[in-house]
Amino acid sequence: MDLYIGSDHAGYKLKQAVKKHLEEKGHKLTDLGSFNGEESVDYSVIAREVAEKVQEYPKAMGIMICGTGQGSAMAMNRHKGVRAALCNTVELAKKAREHNHANALCMGERTTDEALALEIVDKFMDTPVSPEERHKKRIEMFDNKI
Repeated sequence: MDLYIGSDHAGYKLKQAVKKHLEEKGHKLTDLGSFNGEESVDYSVIAREVAEKVQEYPKAMGIMICGTGQGSAMAMNRHKGVRAALCNTVELAKKAREHNHANALCMGERTTDEALALEIVDKFMDTPVSPEERHKKRIEMFDNKI
């Protein structure tokens, strides 16, 4: 699976921790920026880059971290086929994957401490999407297929 990660300057520190955590678990990922936490970077630019990779590769997943995660989720969800979920609990991560077939996780460094963020990432990565027809139907509605 292709995995793409990004952050703005406000999410840089947490992104580094998430990257290290995922790499230690054997995941290969591509970092699309920001590449330091000192220079201001617009989250919408990096979120677009992550979203475009998720669009381009149907089996890809994205992770985007900014100050709150909210702006990144809003920016990413403007891209057809991207289902970005703002998650600040483990249960939200599980349900976003399982019921909403989320293919991108958004978090906020200012709103989620590192230990919890790593639990959220693990749950998001480890939870399969539900094959139940009711969930598939709703996802098709997202993409205006029905």
